[in-house]
Amino acid sequence: MPTLDLEPELSRFEAAVTHHEVQNGDVALHYASIGTGPLVVFLHGFPDHWLTWWRQMEALSKTHRCVALDLRGYNLSGQPEDVAAYDPDTLVSDVRTVIDDCGAESAIVIGHDWGGFVAWQTAMLAPEKVSRLGIVNMPHPWAIARELAINPAQEAASGYVRLFQTPGTEAGLDFGHLSGWIHDAAFRKRHDKAMAASKPVAMLNYYRACFPAPPYEVRSEAPPPVQVPTLAIHGLEDPYALPAGLNDLWGWVASDLTIKAWPGVGHFVQQDVPERLTETLQNWLAA
Repeated sequence: MPTLDLEPELSRFEAAVTHHEVQNGDVALHYASIGTGPLVVFLHGFPDHWLTWWRQMEALSKTHRCVALDLRGYNLSGQPEDVAAYDPDTLVSDVRTVIDDCGAESAIVIGHDWGGFVAWQTAMLAPEKVSRLGIVNMPHPWAIARELAINPAQEAASGYVRLFQTPGTEAGLDFGHLSGWIHDAAFRKRHDKAMAASKPVAMLNYYRACFPAPPYEVRSEAPPPVQVPTLAIHGLEDPYALPAGLNDLWGWVASDLTIKAWPGVGHFVQQDVPERLTETLQNWLAA
């Protein structure tokens, strides 16, 4: 895919957003906001930051208030180094804090990768705060455990996670240049700056606190059912989260479920097919 340079468009978007900071305990959370209307909260993944959603925010801001959070551990948000600061309950409390700071009772929550994990957990653990749920290339947490336990292909695809879970690994990794998936030169400049501002150990703590570790086991207990309309988008060329993770998703969502499986699209959907993602979200929200 050729590299684009969307500097003028991105600069105009940056000039239109407002920036906010709110405290959740001793961690400061940064988020950017644009538009008015029902609240949409966007959650990025690894290795990324709030601006990854700029094209979706720009389009949806015509009908919604769009907010994108720097997850704890990233960019302009606080970056605790303690693994315990990244457990699911704490990550959910970050989303709750931002929704409350926006003055809303609940929000449409949309997440990619680790942001998708946090979105799943928010819908399960704080259902009153989520009115709709959008997931981009992140299987349900119970599906992750299942696929690691029964699917050798997924276990192999998650080999990098076992590296990330090893204490001290961050010392040998260069997070400032993890940008091969980026097709927009203007965004890449900002992405590299955001990665340079992020602590590697903090980013890897998501894998250490929340991702299953060997020996892998299928979870025997039932998850709290997701009670809101849910959209799951999955690029089928994702080398990390294999599409088998979509199997039986309907058993964990007790509301309308829409699954979009896209051939030829990789893990970073918002970079690979930004217009398609934006249009799909617009149609889903309007339905």
